Amino acid sequence: MAAVAGPLAGVRILDLSDERGIFAGKLLADLGADVVRVEPPGGDPLRRRGPFIERDAGDDGGTEDAKDAGHAEPVSLWHAFYASNRRPVTIDAASEAGREQLRGLCLEADAVLDCGTLAAAGLSIEELVSAKPDLVAVDVSSFGPDGPWRDLRAPDLVASALGGFAATTGDADTQPLKAFGDMTRVTAGLYAAIAILAGLRHARERGEGQRIDVPVHTAVASCLEHVLMFFWHQEGRVLKRQGSLHWSGAYEVMPVPGGHIMVTITPSLERNLVWLVEDGAHQDLFDEQYQQPENLALLIPRIMQVFREWVATKELPSFFFDAQERHYPYGWVLTPDEVAGNPHLAERDWWSRYPAGQEADPEAALGPGTPYQFSDTPWVPPGPAAETVTGTVDGSGRTVEAMFDEIGWGP
Repeated sequence: MAAVAGPLAGVRILDLSDERGIFAGKLLADLGADVVRVEPPGGDPLRRRGPFIERDAGDDGGTEDAKDAGHAEPVSLWHAFYASNRRPVTIDAASEAGREQLRGLCLEADAVLDCGTLAAAGLSIEELVSAKPDLVAVDVSSFGPDGPWRDLRAPDLVASALGGFAATTGDADTQPLKAFGDMTRVTAGLYAAIAILAGLRHARERGEGQRIDVPVHTAVASCLEHVLMFFWHQEGRVLKRQGSLHWSGAYEVMPVPGGHIMVTITPSLERNLVWLVEDGAHQDLFDEQYQQPENLALLIPRIMQVFREWVATKELPSFFFDAQERHYPYGWVLTPDEVAGNPHLAERDWWSRYPAGQEADPEAALGPGTPYQFSDTPWVPPGPAAETVTGTVDGSGRTVEAMFDEIGWGP
């Protein structure tokens, strides 16, 4: 795999994560860090997670057994995306030799992204940081190292419920809903990436490494700042679930001929009223009862009702572009197919192919590219997966040093 010349070029990161932290490894690898991902014998379990791309029996991506049987194993597009720009190393951490290899990799890394692998192998993060004073070790767990739930695991739905995220979903007369995808794991991965960057900055300035714990539970709860603030400052009042509506009631997705549009009266109610007046659609919004500050709770639902009737007379996309010219933050709601064909993203070459297997695969699905752009260190799209390096010391006398030489790591 070609080196990625990003802003983190030269930074070595050892990726021991599972689905709770793998997004952190992706973010850092896509920024140019040299990320080695350790897989157990038999391969990364996340390679068996869908959706999949089917391969012909003769393709390089299938195993020899699958080819002999006349069919190929499906290749995980989920893994191709979340494990992008990393080099896999197979290590049997249950063996004494494997533990020594794992420890050696940790001591040659700038940062370790862990999800309990080190503890399972009998290695201590504290001991590693003591042996390498500038090592940054981030441990992503379900509930953190302390507390009565510390030994429990949390699938996405459980993490969403116990973190409070699920309670905000669904309509008032329905049960809470599970958000699409792995929202809690992506959230934790984002926090873990930030933690590693902050730890590396501290290590560079002070020469001090540290252990940083990122519980999924805490990461999810931290995203609910307005929910918790409302609870604390409104004497324990809990907001009712209200579907797609923002808690303030001032944001709403409304049907419009040709699709849907998100309309809001923020940041300026007065400027929104100007447009309604120009169109003669303001109705009774200038009645005295709505002019009193203490009646804001009456004004917001009324103005949104007026908006719904007004928006129904408009058409997309002209209405959206008219709003943009007025600097109103209205949002044209696009379907997934429309996002895939969005001309703005196409103009910026945002979509990237995520090859699955050992070779670049022109049939692999397109995936999201980088959301950021650096002037001096442009992002390099994902390349084909590198060939797996086997770290196990076998009968031929393969050594830890030989594995390090093969991946380019060493003292």
